[in-house]
Amino acid sequence: MANDRTAHLGLPAMDISQAFPQATPASKFPPCVSDYFQLDVLLSPEEREIRMKVREVAETEIAPVIVKALTEPNYGSDASSLNTTATKVEGGWKLDGQKRWIGNSTFADILIVFARNTTTNQINGFIVRKGAPGLKVTKIENKIGLRCVQNGDIILKGVFVADEDRLRDINSFQDTNRVLAVSRVMVAWQPIGIAMGVYDMCHRYLQERKQFGVSLNSFQINQEKLVRMLGNIQAMTLMGWRLCKLYDDGNMTPGHASLTKAWNTLKAREVVSLGRELLGGNGILTDFLVAKAFCDLEPIYSYEGTYEINSLVTGREVTGIATFKAPPARKQLTAKL
Repeated sequence: MANDRTAHLGLPAMDISQAFPQATPASKFPPCVSDYFQLDVLLSPEEREIRMKVREVAETEIAPVIVKALTEPNYGSDASSLNTTATKVEGGWKLDGQKRWIGNSTFADILIVFARNTTTNQINGFIVRKGAPGLKVTKIENKIGLRCVQNGDIILKGVFVADEDRLRDINSFQDTNRVLAVSRVMVAWQPIGIAMGVYDMCHRYLQERKQFGVSLNSFQINQEKLVRMLGNIQAMTLMGWRLCKLYDDGNMTPGHASLTKAWNTLKAREVVSLGRELLGGNGILTDFLVAKAFCDLEPIYSYEGTYEINSLVTGREVTGIATFKAPPARKQLTAKL
């Protein structure tokens, strides 16, 4: 074990709790005595029925599952060009269009649908409840990563939304960008957790596996890779912490959020790639979890804005120049080709 070993200078070897003091080791978590179904065995049938009713109310009325629906089949990075429409009708709005890659939409209680107001041509937000007439949600199959998230395809055909269910503060794509910036704060921490898990696995694997008569952590090149992984994780954590401080102080900009999301996912990609190398052939087996982490990181690298789009959001703040769309000369050349 790492705690039993000493370095060349007589200092204790760095263990996981020292490397990540902000993380709680799994061994510190209490046993799952509070698990909902485990407690059921202690209850009478009447008490179980009451418990289920309370749970249903809590999940659907007090704390419903809410997801936002922005991305469309033909408009991912170019989200401002979305085609879903909101047409004003008596007493509310009629929504028509499609959404794609909406996380956990298959079981969400409420969808926040972004649609183009046919009168103003601006983006508005609408509350659509599960089971609304004209709403159809299907699960996207055959994903290789983040399989715990049920991404869905959404079809809206004349879905009626009452006037009171239109979000009053979403009146343009600039307002939508505020929502995206906040969600990128959360997504910026996901690669940190994945990278920590990969480092933990590799650290233990190199201690336990032997080649040429010694453990793999005895080789210089393997130690260099571990240190590079650790350095990336510490830097990613500081980036995430700084972003949260800016958010708490009310000073965060879309560029701050985009920079952290883009940079953290880029560095996490390097971490999991190094982890796969350290495990050799075992790095492609799900048994050792690194391969799973490798796959899970790929969608995180692309969703909530690809690396490139988030870089351009930050670049716009740095230079004052937006470069999302091709200049006219390039468009004309593309049209000729």
